[in-house]
Amino acid sequence: MPVKKRDSPKTISSSRKKQQKRSRRQVACNLLTMFLTFVRSLVDWCIDFVFSFIYEEQKFALPPVENELLLQSATTVATKIKNKAISCEEVVKIFIHRIDCKVNSKINSVVDNRFSEALEEAKLLDKQIALDEIDFSQKPFLGVPFTSKNSTASKGLNFSIGLLKRKDVKGTEDAYIVERLKSAGAILLGVTNVPELCLWSETRNMVFGQTNNPYNLSRTVGGSSGGESAIVSACGSPLGLGTDIGGSCRMPGFYCGVYGYKLTTGFINTKGMGFRSGKEARTMVSAGPIVKHAEDILPFIKCLVIPEKLHQLKLDRTHDLKQLKVFYVEQPGDLKVSPVSGEMIGAIRKCVRALDEITEVSAEKLENIKQFKKSYALWRYWMTKEPGNFARDLVNQEGEASWWRETIKIFLGMSDHTLPAIMKLIDMHLPLPKDDWAQEQTDKLRKKLTDVLADDGVLIFPSCPCPATYHYTTFFRPYNFAYWAIFNVLGFPVVNVPVGLSKDGLPLGVQIVAGNNNDKLCIDVANYLEKQSVIGWKPPFNLQ
Repeated sequence: MPVKKRDSPKTISSSRKKQQKRSRRQVACNLLTMFLTFVRSLVDWCIDFVFSFIYEEQKFALPPVENELLLQSATTVATKIKNKAISCEEVVKIFIHRIDCKVNSKINSVVDNRFSEALEEAKLLDKQIALDEIDFSQKPFLGVPFTSKNSTASKGLNFSIGLLKRKDVKGTEDAYIVERLKSAGAILLGVTNVPELCLWSETRNMVFGQTNNPYNLSRTVGGSSGGESAIVSACGSPLGLGTDIGGSCRMPGFYCGVYGYKLTTGFINTKGMGFRSGKEARTMVSAGPIVKHAEDILPFIKCLVIPEKLHQLKLDRTHDLKQLKVFYVEQPGDLKVSPVSGEMIGAIRKCVRALDEITEVSAEKLENIKQFKKSYALWRYWMTKEPGNFARDLVNQEGEASWWRETIKIFLGMSDHTLPAIMKLIDMHLPLPKDDWAQEQTDKLRKKLTDVLADDGVLIFPSCPCPATYHYTTFFRPYNFAYWAIFNVLGFPVVNVPVGLSKDGLPLGVQIVAGNNNDKLCIDVANYLEKQSVIGWKPPFNLQ
């Protein structure tokens, strides 16, 4: 029998020294991380402290609703219309009044409307209903009003995408997703405000100005579906049609306390979404509902998805939530992003506890997934692979914007563009991660989460480090959108779910993530939590 060779004392000693060295290095890294996290938290506190003197607090600035219909889900409204308990015309009038006379002057959300046309469409539908000419099975949202983004083409309405050079441009035809929602019987009321070219985490542009948060007018609504989320939360629209390439449905949904949903990537046609033609070979962009009630998500999604692909999502599948596997992350660890606050961690734990009451297996905390620590870097890399040219799009594809020229102009007060747009121009010229590294890290993260979640697991993930911050403070926290954006990189379905209000009366929330094509699981979990009164929209005004 061969005798196993033993390591010499010298070899053992060398090995121990290496282990001790690695251990000391790890301790040093941990201490440095803790120090940087503390410093970042202190800086964030100072930013908010300074801005609290600039902005006067304006809580509960919106008037309460005068009709309880405004509080109800779109599904409930559609059922009332179907049962002839209320007319389409009356529904449309109620929402137009809410927008035009009660909330839009405060939040500056709806930037162009078709109120007259919407009323005429509602009257025609009422006549058809009276004559039993409507097949309601094909019209799940018959007579229900909706709004859409100014960056998504709607025939006859402003289609500036927040660009001063396009301020008078009108949509010549409906975008595919607008057309799909109209085909479901919904009535378009108007279009809502977006950041310039949709690439910033605050909704402000040189054409229509700034949109304010319905919970506190001094706070941001996020972007790019900021106007959409604000008007839905303010009860001006029961259905908001959003798009999402870096959190654009979920970020404003979080800040405005509503559900913002991103479909699994690749199931909608992008025609009419900004400069997109619908023929792009690859893109991170998707679309989805922005709604007050979780029960509206599923029928809304069924309207948006390309019909030929609908079966791939298995949206009629039922899930036994007792068999659900729950995973959660509290601090993803990207040092470019602010640390997740105690209130936000509390929202995550609240959802975990609620699901632990029904699931047979206790929730598992995921830690040390190093790719989450590079969330922003990975998203930034993959944005460079998107179709289009930002510098050309910024000037309405009439030439190409120069970063240095626009930088000089903005300091002289002569630029036609917002500072975030110019920051993006500059960013295009900064070094990128190496291709091999970015692709490898993305593949590793996708595989890791796909294996963990499988077909019966969800990940509860921070929506944001903190609730809605003061206007303009996003310039001091430019990377805080990364925890939304990383799931655009992966293409996974994600829903932001509201989880009550903070001590300052601002919405809290979490993201619920499932594996690709498992949209129905996300929706089922959101519905369950809402029914348990764990999560849900809380009105940004006092209920009478």
